[in-house]
Amino acid sequence: MSRIVHLSDLHFGRDDPALETPLIETIHALAPTLIVISGDFTQRARRGQFERARTFLGRLSPPVLAVPGNHDTPLDNLFVRFLRPFSRYRHAVGRVLEPRFETDDLHVIGINTVNPYAWQSGRISERKLTQVSEAFAEDDDRVNVAVLHHPLEQPPTLDKPKTRGAKAALTALSACGTDLVLSGHLHTAVSAPFAAVPGLLFVQAGTALSTRLRGEQNTFNQIDITGEAQMSVTLWSTEDGRPGFHPRAHQRFARDPAGWMPVDPLPEVPDVLTTAH
Repeated sequence: MSRIVHLSDLHFGRDDPALETPLIETIHALAPTLIVISGDFTQRARRGQFERARTFLGRLSPPVLAVPGNHDTPLDNLFVRFLRPFSRYRHAVGRVLEPRFETDDLHVIGINTVNPYAWQSGRISERKLTQVSEAFAEDDDRVNVAVLHHPLEQPPTLDKPKTRGAKAALTALSACGTDLVLSGHLHTAVSAPFAAVPGLLFVQAGTALSTRLRGEQNTFNQIDITGEAQMSVTLWSTEDGRPGFHPRAHQRFARDPAGWMPVDPLPEVPDVLTTAH
């Protein structure tokens, strides 16, 4: 079995410090194969916020795979933002913006969707899709996982710019044998097949530490992959009146010739997810 712990949107500088140690203790108790952090380590990409992110990463047992988020490029220094947008991220988190992780069972690739010239809107280029498609198209039995900050689908009622190139990305990722896409950005948790490509599994993490909550508690995901055709996603959440993080919801998926499908009925969702252009 392989286990991924998926965090996102830590937002150091706008976080709840009391949650940091319980979060780390829970992660260590789960003993994951890989920890994935899908962006937004900081609130304003300031050096002090990145130092806190660096300290946090130092408390985690490796391996950790991370990609930047839109909050990880500085707003307070336009020179740095436009000429060296990821310099602070590289120093604190890692020099590689699109890292990879491989085992006999897993093939995980990070995709940098941050557009330094636009504050909110993410983008995914044809060049990046070609690289990922070539890597995932290898004929093996591993589970292929793509990690990006910006989601490729979101509720149509949500007032956030959609990810540029998302439609092409979903088509390409589905065609090359991607099993699972992990993302963040919206501070809400999702675990379901994509509406546009139902055989491809979409798991979005909420915010693990930020106080910028959007109708949910602080959460993270535990993803267990048991063999080639079985996967489960457990949502860990804080609860009012109880310290720490606790398992709140569990969803199982199985892979058949059409792709990944829920084994148990999915909870009702208020909005149909839509793909960006």
